[in-house]
Amino acid sequence: MTAKLIKGKEIAEQIRAEIKQDVDSLKSEKGITPGLVTILVGENPASQSYVRAKQKTAHDLGYYSVQDNQPADISEEDLLALIEKYNQDEKIHGILVQLPLPKHVDEGKVLYAIDPDKDVDGFHPVNVGRMVVGEPAYLPCTPYGIQQMLIRSGTQTEGAEVVVVGRSNIVGKPIANMLLQKGEGANATVTLCHTRTKDLATHTKRADILIVAAGVPKAVTADMVKPGAVVIDVGVNEVGKTEEGKRILVGDVDFEPIKEVASAITPVPGGVGPMTITMLMLNTLQAAQKA
Repeated sequence: MTAKLIKGKEIAEQIRAEIKQDVDSLKSEKGITPGLVTILVGENPASQSYVRAKQKTAHDLGYYSVQDNQPADISEEDLLALIEKYNQDEKIHGILVQLPLPKHVDEGKVLYAIDPDKDVDGFHPVNVGRMVVGEPAYLPCTPYGIQQMLIRSGTQTEGAEVVVVGRSNIVGKPIANMLLQKGEGANATVTLCHTRTKDLATHTKRADILIVAAGVPKAVTADMVKPGAVVIDVGVNEVGKTEEGKRILVGDVDFEPIKEVASAITPVPGGVGPMTITMLMLNTLQAAQKA
């Protein structure tokens, strides 16, 4: 039996339609337009592409959207002053500083300077703390997207054995925390594995739900997956180019053989990726509703 595909692109479109309705109501009933600023320092092509996609989505959903480009040599002091300006701006509900930043700027200082109530990326220690203790918080966008994919694909998380491979602050740690909480799309028993885990396969083979964010192409093979498991592949790795120059992308799991073992699996591309920007937009909407 071939696994069902959990398509992030379709789920993201569903959520965006819901967001659009809420944005229209917020505008007509309260006269509030969700406002998002994206701050881009320097000219990293990948960052430029991400920021364009975020701005386009915000624009399509009817947000007030500001793109603030700064030179690569902006001083840390000036960048912090810019963030403070947006902290005070009532039209802005969400502030996003595109990472990575130039070497002379302390990333931690910059992220901590954002008002936690405008931290729609969910990276501020205040929001991380709220998430860990189970209080309402802006959740980091990729893990939030994964949780929504599980809920909307009808995957049962309550009482499930979840194994997360990868312990980054952006995906691994937060998704493990979120799935431990009481509530919808959670209540799971979670094991967090990483590069120092002995005999990774003994853990992954126990998983009803396997979430892989290792950053290594095809790190998980079919013999490491329990028959009938749900597999969420967070990885996007470029492994070459076609003759036409198109990038060849693979995930962190060996998709073709695993789709014959798993009951459901996310494709790469078109799986988790499209969810990230959508959840950023949802966080920004929630910030505007609170304001």
